[in-house]
Amino acid sequence: MELRTVSRTSPLNAALKDGRVAPRGFRLVFEEVEPVTKAFRRMCRELAYDVTEMAATTYLVAKEHGKPFTALPVFLTRGFHHGAVVARAPGDPKALEGARVGVNRGYTVTTGVWARGILAREYGVDLDSITWVRSDEEHVSEFEPPPNVEDLRDGEALTDFDAVIGDVDADTFVPLLADADEAARRYLERHGNWPVNHLVVVRDDLLEAHPDLAPALVEAFARAKDAYVQGGELQPLHARAAEVMGADPLPYGVEANRDVLEELIDHAVEQRILTLRPAVESLFAGDR
Repeated sequence: MELRTVSRTSPLNAALKDGRVAPRGFRLVFEEVEPVTKAFRRMCRELAYDVTEMAATTYLVAKEHGKPFTALPVFLTRGFHHGAVVARAPGDPKALEGARVGVNRGYTVTTGVWARGILAREYGVDLDSITWVRSDEEHVSEFEPPPNVEDLRDGEALTDFDAVIGDVDADTFVPLLADADEAARRYLERHGNWPVNHLVVVRDDLLEAHPDLAPALVEAFARAKDAYVQGGELQPLHARAAEVMGADPLPYGVEANRDVLEELIDHAVEQRILTLRPAVESLFAGDR
């Protein structure tokens, strides 16, 4: 059975995309979508694919709004988010309170959720006192943002702000946290798990029609990732995490990622992205 699939090429899935690994009984037919975030939106709005990579918070929002797909506990990207808040100079995060802060793309972008969570939990920032100004609409069109979220005004650009979450097309911005790299390392040492950004989702009708699909996909994605990790030449970002986490800085499965998933859900609830707190187990199929 062929499955229309979108996933950005990375070391974690390279063996799947070049055919060295394949899910038993199924064939992934990959389509290239640039940027891959377009595929997130198409999946949420059109159910455009059978299997696709998706941002973790986009998935949480989609699930709350009844979108008919379910995630696999396969986490294709992770990030260090202490440097995601950028400003014209390093400074005190508390100074953001009462300000308008730019947000690259939507309020529900996963990097932004993690970054705001860091501001609140580690630096005591009152997130509700800030007006978050997004540069794009959300992938899940049904999502209604909290009242302190607004869109860019006519003629306004992210470069007009003193602080922004996410990428800004200007070399005048630097991380707000002067010790962002070291702060990220301290977080990793405390928590022992690296924040997830992207996972994989599968259409529910296919999961229901083929009970062996989810286990086959999880097993195949895991074999592809293990081939990379065990190959001994990790990318610098992955090697940095491995220094703290040990042999496999990129674990799959619900239990291996329970703490970091619970934390992401906490942030989404606290930031009024989710109205109900889902159980982690309810979010995944095909756990191994």
